[in-house]
Amino acid sequence: MALNPNESPSAGVIPTHENEAERSSAQGNEEQPLLQSDPVPATWSPPPGFLLIQIGKSKSKSIHDQAEFDDLTAIMANVFLGGFDGTITASTYAVISSEFNAANTASWLTTSYLITSTAFQPLYGRFSDILGRRSCFFTATVTFMVGCLGCGVARDVIFLNIMRALTGIGGGGLMTMGKRMTSQLTHRSLTSILATIINSDIIPFRQRGMYQAIQNVSYGFGAICGASFGGAIVDSIGWRWCFLLQVPVSLFALIMGYIVLKFPSRNTESSPDRQTQGIWHQIDVLGACLLILALSAQLVGLSLGGNILPWTHMWVILPLVSSVILLAAFVAVEAKTTAAPLIPLKMLRGQLAVSTQIANVCVGMAAYAYLFTLPLMFQVILLDSPSKAGTRLVVPCLFTPLGGLVAGIIMSRWGRLASIVRVGAGLMFVGNVLVMLLRFNDSQWKYFAYVIPANLGQGMVYPGILFTFLAAFDHADHAVSASTVYLIRSLGTVWGVAVTATIMQNTLNSGLEEALSGIPDKWKVIDEIRHSVSAIYDLPPDVQMAARIVYYRGIRLSFMASAIFAFIATGASIFTRGKGLVRAGGK
Repeated sequence: MALNPNESPSAGVIPTHENEAERSSAQGNEEQPLLQSDPVPATWSPPPGFLLIQIGKSKSKSIHDQAEFDDLTAIMANVFLGGFDGTITASTYAVISSEFNAANTASWLTTSYLITSTAFQPLYGRFSDILGRRSCFFTATVTFMVGCLGCGVARDVIFLNIMRALTGIGGGGLMTMGKRMTSQLTHRSLTSILATIINSDIIPFRQRGMYQAIQNVSYGFGAICGASFGGAIVDSIGWRWCFLLQVPVSLFALIMGYIVLKFPSRNTESSPDRQTQGIWHQIDVLGACLLILALSAQLVGLSLGGNILPWTHMWVILPLVSSVILLAAFVAVEAKTTAAPLIPLKMLRGQLAVSTQIANVCVGMAAYAYLFTLPLMFQVILLDSPSKAGTRLVVPCLFTPLGGLVAGIIMSRWGRLASIVRVGAGLMFVGNVLVMLLRFNDSQWKYFAYVIPANLGQGMVYPGILFTFLAAFDHADHAVSASTVYLIRSLGTVWGVAVTATIMQNTLNSGLEEALSGIPDKWKVIDEIRHSVSAIYDLPPDVQMAARIVYYRGIRLSFMASAIFAFIATGASIFTRGKGLVRAGGK
């Protein structure tokens, strides 16, 4: 969208381009200011209470600042849960699925959450505009809390996956409501939260890189806690407490939100009946339903194919074909809907937008394929306990926010967005290749050093892609464009987990039969290995070694797939020649 040519640029800011040709030319220059219509002085100092907003600390004892801290505390609890829940599942899914003899469908534990959170995240934004931030904040928190409670008391894998899907509905709202609350909270003070559009109304866009890095570090703290504590919880008090312990944190956020979150009253001049009637015309419910059905059908086909049924079986082909039809219908609905679309197709036009989103979906695939496979390598190849495997995950999880910090420094000092995307995607590719090249019995130091580059690159590429895409649009469109980035990346995370799980199960299905030929009760042993990772620990040494080698092949192929995703992202990033991010005056 073209920027407003009528606004006068300040000193040191390049004038707004008045036609599309000039705008296209500017997109090829990384030294262009990001927002010509956002004039700021050469130096910008944070307003009063800003540090309180960013890190939740302040030496001020005033009631005003205490109110800001209370708001932040209520929302930050939810943001922490987002990072915590993601990695605590990654470090424990093998143990959880093994208890239900469902290791061959373990991917559903993760993807059931990702599918619903992907579809509902943009819907919360629209619901909050219509029904109010406060009610949607409570709805998301309660849904997340009930889902975690259901996971903790689940007695079969089907109910567990249903509860994970319910948790995803709430989880999609936790992050979305964080973004949406920013605009209203800033009316009463400059309180905000650690989420993507957190500083839209507070910090000039060209100087927002470092503060985005601070947000990444804070979110990463939850991920580190989830990775390090998840395995220890499993080994000490059981995996159910990984979910049950999130219930009191959600309850705390709910209580704090009820007490301190106050928003300006909404306009209620129109009749309630008319408001209710208009809600469904403004919300893309059909698009969300089509997206959920398409992804679910796709996962059913990938889970069955080569795992439970042959790829040529009707019940494998039918879901896969249905998913393609449903995805096509989803795109058609997004193009013609009169509601606010989940993915505004008008934002996906042009080289910059297309290349950025190709990189976006591929880094999402690579990141979660990597995260899904890494703990399995630790527990099967290295025979680590869940707690030790979780401890190993701390190292890569620590470098993800560190990558965000590096990206923030580069954005603040040099403003080169596309370079961040290219370097980050390249590091993800190199990191996946390094882990793929690990030998079955390799040096211990390599298992610590080789897992670092991929996560460092992930921390850099995520904010790089976000700001590159935001740079192509006017400030008024930043909320929609940021939502588009997250939704498309979330689609990638679903596909990444699904693809690597399919590779792993197909490798086991074809490799175990040959590797374990000649042993008594071969098919019984194979069935136990495929349905429970824990069964490997109880096998005789020779049988165990044969099974672990087959697992090793599947893990290497999974990392190869992740490396391919990262390679495609790196290639696409070459074409992300958008506007840069520089200080006024070119500093």
